[in-house]
Amino acid sequence: MSGPANNGAVLSVRDLHTYFYTDQGIARAVDGVSFDVCAGKTLAVVGESGCGKSVTALSIMRLIPQPPGRIAGGEVWFNGVNLLSLSEARMRGIRGDDISMIFQEPMTSMNPVFRIGHQIGAVLRLHRKLGKEKAREEAIALLERVGIPEPARRVDDYPHQLSGGMLQRVMIAMALACSPKILIADEPTTALDVTIQAQILELLKHLQRETGMALLLITHDLGVVAETADDVVVMYAGKTVEQAPVEELFATPKHPYTRGLFASLPGMHKPGERLYTITGSVPAAIHFPSGCRFHPRCPYCMEISLKEEPRPERVGPGHTAACWLHNEDWMKQLGRPVGIPEKEPAHGE
Repeated sequence: MSGPANNGAVLSVRDLHTYFYTDQGIARAVDGVSFDVCAGKTLAVVGESGCGKSVTALSIMRLIPQPPGRIAGGEVWFNGVNLLSLSEARMRGIRGDDISMIFQEPMTSMNPVFRIGHQIGAVLRLHRKLGKEKAREEAIALLERVGIPEPARRVDDYPHQLSGGMLQRVMIAMALACSPKILIADEPTTALDVTIQAQILELLKHLQRETGMALLLITHDLGVVAETADDVVVMYAGKTVEQAPVEELFATPKHPYTRGLFASLPGMHKPGERLYTITGSVPAAIHFPSGCRFHPRCPYCMEISLKEEPRPERVGPGHTAACWLHNEDWMKQLGRPVGIPEKEPAHGE
């Protein structure tokens, strides 16, 4: 295994494997993922539902339910320490303090029987050892910081008394209570309308500029990626298929899956034109195909794609893609230029 990155990263994930052991077989939800998250920067992890994005985030936080889940291999480096080697007691000290997480559904992530001020205060009392009154004062200040109106009154509200957008702000306040170095946001705007979504994203960017924290953003929305990310990891079927700076990825996507995601965006078509769709669906994690896992859905599938898994190839500055079309040796054997051809060949050609 390689050690922590030497590129200013505050978090380095190396060859992470997380499996779920079920009666139907082993579900390889995350199967060899690597990336770095740098201070003050946003790394977006994108892909369809079922590709392993959320499991990657939960693995970093060591929140995988055991059983049936288990982190089967890899390393997660933070502050020179591999988090996967720590005891649960030490991990509890890091979780919520140095590394915080915002979950997808704020209504189900908060305890309905406790007031929001009590729940924020619990984080402050645990990690910062504040007394009850001081924790309440800090909770009010945090609610004001994230834009909650009348925070001194709202601090005594129960979760059901707040809207979805307000609850997400409360979750952000709770996550920021201890000034974390890394914030993991797992689909933070999924359940919100477009206007509130924009407000939440702008709030996260403002808080990031203010604190210098690193942000790991889990999303399936490429519009959100374009607005917020510095770098992007594209996942498919538990694997990283493409990584690049955001401008590079949007200008020249190199993996057929990434190209398909962009082609399916409504803005990429003329008015009245039928939307492009990627055929098929993400395979179940207990039945991943051999070779390239995208090959059953790929219009550029070749014979080698059926048998051998492609390794990441450098295709640009800080840009890699795991696709046989970018393997110079293989494409030379076929007498074809490296890269995605202008004309799509027949499937399996």
